[in-house]
Order: sequence, then C-alpha cells, then structure tokens
Amino acid sequence: MTQPKKFALVTGCGQGGIGEALVTEYSRRGLHPIATVLPHESSDHLSKAGITFFPLDVTIEESITQLKASILELTGGRLDILVNCAGIAYTMTAIDTDVAAVQRMFDINMFGPMRMVRTFHPMIIAAQGTIVNIGSIGGIIPFIYGSSYNATKAALAHWGNTLRVEMAPFQSVLLPVISGEVRTNILKSDTHRTLPEGSYYSPLAENFKKHVLRTPEGATDRFKYASNVVAQSIRSNPPAWYWYGSFTGLTRFLDTFGWRTVWDSIMWKMFSLQTLKQAHVNQAKKTV
Repeated sequence: MTQPKKFALVTGCGQGGIGEALVTEYSRRGLHPIATVLPHESSDHLSKAGITFFPLDVTIEESITQLKASILELTGGRLDILVNCAGIAYTMTAIDTDVAAVQRMFDINMFGPMRMVRTFHPMIIAAQGTIVNIGSIGGIIPFIYGSSYNATKAALAHWGNTLRVEMAPFQSVLLPVISGEVRTNILKSDTHRTLPEGSYYSPLAENFKKHVLRTPEGATDRFKYASNVVAQSIRSNPPAWYWYGSFTGLTRFLDTFGWRTVWDSIMWKMFSLQTLKQAHVNQAKKTV
C-alpha cells in the first residue's frame, strides 16, 4: 500500500535564506513542502522550483488564520512537519538598544512560533508530527552586538524545551536546532545600522560598521545545513537538541564543560574591548 505523501510547512522562505533551502530539501526527499513568504515579498524563486507557497506574516493573527484554512484544504487536516524559520536580526550594543525595534524582532522570532504552534498544533497532533524551531548559538554565546537577537533565540530554546515535554503525550515531537554560522542574507536589512551619536562604544564605530557588513568566515552552506536538518526532522525519534553549523562543536563543548564566563575573554579579544576600555580610561582622565 502506498504511503500518503507527508507535508512540511516552513515559514520564512524568502530568496537566499535557510527557509528556501529547507523547502528545496524537503522536495528533494519526496515530501510535499509548503513555503511561506511575506505578502510583499517576491515568490518567483518558489514558483520556478514548483514549490507550493502562501503569503504569511507571523505577527498578524488574521494572516495565520488564513494560512490555516489553505493548509486544511491542501492536506485534509494533517501536518507532518512545521518548521518555524521566519526571523530577523537586530545588531546593536545592549546599552544602545532601540526597544521598539527589539519588540518587533521578538514579535517575529519568538511570538511568531508561539502563534504558529497555537494555531497548527491540532494538525500536528493528528499526524503525530514534528515541530522544528530554528534556533542559534547566539542563544548561548554572549555574542557582542547581538544581545537582543541572542535573547530571542534563548527564549525560543527554553520555550521549546517545555513544549517538547508537553507535546510528548500526543506522540508529537519537537526538534530545536541550535544553528551555527550559516551563509544566508539575514543581515541584509541590518547593513544600514550605525552606533547612535554619543554612544560609549563610539571608539569602536568602524569595527561596528565592518561587523554589520561582514560575510561570516567559515559559515556553513545553507543547502548543506538544510540537508542535515531535514534528515533529523523526518526521523521518528530526533534528538532533544540538534546542534549543526559552523562553531557548534566548540560552543557545545564550552557550554557543557566550561565555566559560566568562559566566553568573556574570547569576546574581549574578538571585539577589541581592550581598545574600548583604554579609550574610556583616556576620556575619563580628560574630564578630571
């Protein structure tokens, strides 16, 4: 007897991102991928690939409700895999944070998955399916200039950890992915960002500019990343946490065996904080 085709819904499938790579891989493995893109976002790359897609804004309840109606019609009420991939970045020092911008990021990165799970959990339970949350080593490492983004990913990891336990009685599983550096265009909307005038971090303004314009060295190819994540997501018993991507090995080791401040000296050197300290000391001397 032929097994019914499985459906995988992936949020955040704009061109050049992880979501696009994931739906491509699900298609390659014989599943029926369902992609979402923002209503104003181009979908040509999905049309050319023959991938089913729908518009979605994870911050708007009505948008999610409309998507649910479309998915119900398409799948008959079952959803085998839900991948919460939609996300944005916000690069800034913790002390210079624009709270309104961070609220928007939380609305997408954290509350978006919450809304999706609340809406689609009956379909996932019906299929004894899997929820995949795309997390980051940023939720573990005190990565400089990424405090707010890190906070969204730390929150997603810990919310998901409880969700995993709560879904177990329904024979549904959660796969939290702790992603390393992956070569995507997530920073495309952040490249304009500069330190505010008068910031205590102004001595590192050029370093900050280079940081937001960087292309991460040694980053994992997004299609290779997708191949490994998809392989885990279709297992009947995936790991409680799945670490994959550049620098995840080191991160996992130090997070497991290192002391709580093990990253401090690494960040200090990586982001030239000694230069900042000396500049602050010199400025203090001038004002005495």
